[in-house]
Amino acid sequence: MGTFIDGRTSQNASTANSIAIPITVLNTPELFGQIGLNTLGITGTPRVLLKGTISLQLPLALVGITITIVRGTLITDPVVYSATSTFSLSVLAPQVITFSADDFNPPVTPQLVYTAFVSSDALATIRVGPESFDGILAGD
Repeated sequence: MGTFIDGRTSQNASTANSIAIPITVLNTPELFGQIGLNTLGITGTPRVLLKGTISLQLPLALVGITITIVRGTLITDPVVYSATSTFSLSVLAPQVITFSADDFNPPVTPQLVYTAFVSSDALATIRVGPESFDGILAGD
């Protein structure tokens, strides 16, 4: 990796069980993090490295949780990363999901915006914290 250009963090909840935000609509992405990266001074091939964590209290049911990251602000913008984790009926404690994603050679605009969404295929899923989403931009 070449020159570091910018880095940002979206910290919605810093500690465990510090929030209680229910996911109330099935399979509908909810925003939990958003960052903007300044591209001023970028040279060569830009690379964006993204990572994050979200903790959820799950219902006693087979649950699929999907994390989706887009380049932009809307779920319909270009998807950079999407993954679904499935949890079994026996999970009682809050579950921590961590992720890492890359956006290789994104279009250089004055600011690159990335948005992280979470969705669940079961009601009674609750976002409990921590929730964090961050990224860095580097160039050759």
